[in-house]
Amino acid sequence: MKNLRMKSARAAKDMSQQKLAEIVNVSRQTISAVEKGDYNPTINLCIAICKALDKTLDELFWIE
Repeated sequence: MKNLRMKSARAAKDMSQQKLAEIVNVSRQTISAVEKGDYNPTINLCIAICKALDKTLDELFWIE
């Protein structure tokens, strides 16, 4: 499932996939895969992404 909430939060901060990847210490391809729904990130990566985007786990990763 695509993570459009993560992509939207990243865009709202005017942050590229590359910049987010550098902040959370992964490759740009990993960020792309998470946004596309092709990669299931670890809880530690989820937390790092949330901190970088000023969002909660529920806001970015909770499936309704």
